[in-house]
Order: sequence, then structure tokens, then C-alpha cells
Amino acid sequence: MYAAYQKAGLTEDVAWYENGIMTGVRMDKWLWAARFFKTRALAARACELGRIGSNGQGAKSAREVRVGDLLQVKNDGGDFQVQVLALSETRGPAAVAQTLYRETEGSRELRLKLAEERKAMTYFDALREGKPSKRDRREIDRLRGRL
Repeated sequence: MYAAYQKAGLTEDVAWYENGIMTGVRMDKWLWAARFFKTRALAARACELGRIGSNGQGAKSAREVRVGDLLQVKNDGGDFQVQVLALSETRGPAAVAQTLYRETEGSRELRLKLAEERKAMTYFDALREGKPSKRDRREIDRLRGRL
């Protein structure tokens, strides 16, 4: 994108590039490029719902992300606290996306602890809809002590 601005001779007007180096990216673009969300729309929605924090404050999707920022990200994968190491506007392979940030030790330990607790929990079958079958009624009677 910078090349298009450079070709048009507009590099002086571009605030998010300094000497050909990106200095800031929209929050939703960075979250999408770092693969925290599958689409930019989902990243923007998470910002609207207050699931994204930047340096201890709530973050809107248009907020600038800069190198060194500390982000709190809550998504389906868990709660992450990450430090921004690099900026990107484009979504690339997962290996490249992981180089954009570093997860804090406390965040990683907490996530792993919660994952272990979830694995240790017993699994319950979902309750069936409707009335119980003949087999289910017999099992219920057996559990209640009625033969």
C-alpha cells in the first residue's frame, strides 16, 4: 500500500508511515492479521463489545496499534495478554502471524491452567429433548430406587 502512495508522491501526507516503516495500524486490521479473529468484521465486533483492551483502556476498532502496545484480547480461544512486536495490514500464514506478538508469561500460564481444568471436568451428555423413552424411564426408576 505504501508503494502506491510513494508512486503518487503522497508519502509526506501518510501519517502511519515514517521513512518507509509502518508506525501504526487499525486495531481490527492488526487483530485480523495476527489471526486472533477469522474476519475483520469479527475483530471490529469484539472491539465494539469491549473484549479488546489496549494499555489498560477499552479499544475501538479504528484505534492505532503501535509496536510495544500491551493488548488484552478475549475470544473463543481464551483470554490473551500480548505485547505487539510488529505491525501488519495483511493476513499471512500462521507462522508469520505469531511473530507479530508475544504473549505474556502470566497470560500463557493462566490459559494453560484453565485448559487443564476443562479437561479434568467430567463430560455430561446433553439432555434429550421431549419425553423419556421406555429405556430412559426404566433407568430413571432404577436410579430412584423403584424397581
